[in-house]
Amino acid sequence: MVRFSNAQVAEAVQPFWAALQRGEFITDAAAQAGTYRKQGTRWVAACGGVRPRRGRDLKGRCLTFAEREEIALARARGETMRVIAQRLGRSPSTVSRELARNADRGGDYRATVAHALAYERASRPKSAKLAVNVALRELVQDDLLRRYSPEQIAGRLRRQFPDDPEMWVSTETIYQSLYVQSRGALRRELTKCLRTGRALRLPGRHAGQRKSRIVRDMVNINSSRPRPTTARCPATGKAI
Repeated sequence: MVRFSNAQVAEAVQPFWAALQRGEFITDAAAQAGTYRKQGTRWVAACGGVRPRRGRDLKGRCLTFAEREEIALARARGETMRVIAQRLGRSPSTVSRELARNADRGGDYRATVAHALAYERASRPKSAKLAVNVALRELVQDDLLRRYSPEQIAGRLRRQFPDDPEMWVSTETIYQSLYVQSRGALRRELTKCLRTGRALRLPGRHAGQRKSRIVRDMVNINSSRPRPTTARCPATGKAI
């Protein structure tokens, strides 16, 4: 049975990843996505540190989770498809197809179930290039063992096979195959051959983009505290 999770809601997950790439800490990025640090850490671990491609730019024909919630509430109120479509700014045929695909046998429609079903149907991408092209995969793995970076490997392949696009691979495809479990055409242990040696990929940032929790002109708490005075004996003048 298909199960619903917040990770399937692009409207929640993508702002989190966008914040990470702007240089935010996980705690702050999770707060912007309306969740907490532990959930953000789970999202990073599940994706191997690679920002999911799905949902970065939601196409207009794709219903959002919020729209599915509105459809479920409207159906419970007994509204017609035409009324629902008008409120959402969608065509009646869009609402009709949504109900036909994702309502249960009794005609009941739940937003969470519908969204999970739609997510599952969209999770059938074509086979990864490195999974089906054995010769290309072996070349990439050999170069990784030689400590070449994915950027260098992609450039070398284009120079080595200038007239054979089937032997080309992008840098992002190599990272996806290493870090994302569902795209894991390359052996996971090859991440140790990368110069970082990380088991998770950190979101890409430009130089100087990393945020700091140290605020400029911050007052040191030690310097702002009053210094203790030494008590002295009135008779001898010595410190007590």
